[in-house]
Amino acid sequence: MNTGYNREGDYDHFTVEEQAPLLEWLLAHLSMSRNKVKDTLQGRGIKVDGKTVSQFDFLLQPGMKVAVSKTKRNQRSFKSRYVKIVYEDRWLIVIEKNIGILSMAAGHSSLNVKSVLDDYFKKTRQKCTAHVVHRLDRDTSGLMVYAKDIDTEQILEHNWHQIVYDRRYVAVVSGEMEQDEGTIQNWLKDNKAYVTYSSPVDNGGKLAITHFHVLDRTTEHSLVEYKLETGRKNQIRVHSADMGHPVCGDTKYGNGDDPLHRLCLHAWLLCFSHPITGEAMEFETPIPTAFKQLFK
Repeated sequence: MNTGYNREGDYDHFTVEEQAPLLEWLLAHLSMSRNKVKDTLQGRGIKVDGKTVSQFDFLLQPGMKVAVSKTKRNQRSFKSRYVKIVYEDRWLIVIEKNIGILSMAAGHSSLNVKSVLDDYFKKTRQKCTAHVVHRLDRDTSGLMVYAKDIDTEQILEHNWHQIVYDRRYVAVVSGEMEQDEGTIQNWLKDNKAYVTYSSPVDNGGKLAITHFHVLDRTTEHSLVEYKLETGRKNQIRVHSADMGHPVCGDTKYGNGDDPLHRLCLHAWLLCFSHPITGEAMEFETPIPTAFKQLFK
């Protein structure tokens, strides 16, 4: 039976001959386990007629073209306690970073996401390297995107604020927040010791705007979602401290309140238009369990 199979780029391509729900069809035509097929579906590795489809019961019709990502399968062999691959295509890779690892090399510190990814690309015989587009502090966890080539990196870097349409963090902050939501806006500038400080008037620094929304609170702590309008260095940490509710575990701007022995800041949502295909890419990770336990 001919499925019109051919191999091109990072995808294996098939032509559908009989009507069937997508998951059933994939299991019948791919030499992959059920779990692997599900992983590929959930990981946005299946396209039908050029569009990414992740619903298992999507009904295929004869003549439709199915593309199955090959890079999705490499991820099974990738193991790192600091980096989890969330999505990958030939132009970019989205990862979830753990605390305790830098986004890129700095000084003598060898542990950084870029080198972990470069190593993974080498092992999976991909002729590319990870290009840094934005950063998360060493002790902030959450979602990041890296480009796989210089052209994609340039598009992302130069059009970051047009391309990224939603980026949110969640933090445990010290004390009980008074307001349910609001916006904090001021100018941020580094002093000579690289500590960022804020000013209500233009101090020659960069304008920083953060929207906040309280998700939960106790008398000791508040769980707050932050939406960035600008992405400045240490923006959330400085703005939280400005409000009198610094991020817990923040040794630089905090007040010593450290219930979880970590910086309680996590980049949980990242939404952007794909720099090459224009497709809407939306990723989220759960709020860290330890954060939620404080509000049980």
